[in-house]
Amino acid sequence: MYKESVFKKYTFANLIIFAAKNNTFIHVTDLTGKETICRKSGGMKAKLDSEEKSSYNALLIALEVTQICKQIGINAFHVKLKARGGTRSTLFGLAGHTILRTVIREGFNIGRLEDITPVSISNTRKKGYNLKLKIFKS
Repeated sequence: MYKESVFKKYTFANLIIFAAKNNTFIHVTDLTGKETICRKSGGMKAKLDSEEKSSYNALLIALEVTQICKQIGINAFHVKLKARGGTRSTLFGLAGHTILRTVIREGFNIGRLEDITPVSISNTRKKGYNLKLKIFKS
């Protein structure tokens, strides 16, 4: 009925993107998460500290990672996006979206897209946060 060439064989890997306010990290592992295939950060391409967080720098490291993965034979990713989290910001840096867009444009397929940002649940307060001062000021 169907030709065998119609069904495409996917080789998956985990793509973990950590996009903080000041830097961006890309970590590619196998599906178990134990074997690291590739790991890059914004500081590997930038000449200045202020360039580490830029979208262009994120595009460069994403292209480098996709080239390495194509050579190995990976053609699909399970993406895990991570922000600072906890008592800090739960928003991704601008570079996180650029990396995801670049990976899709390079021809990789996306299996799952997860947000693995840590969320504080209990009575955790920010560092240096003083409740008494806040009550007296208002």
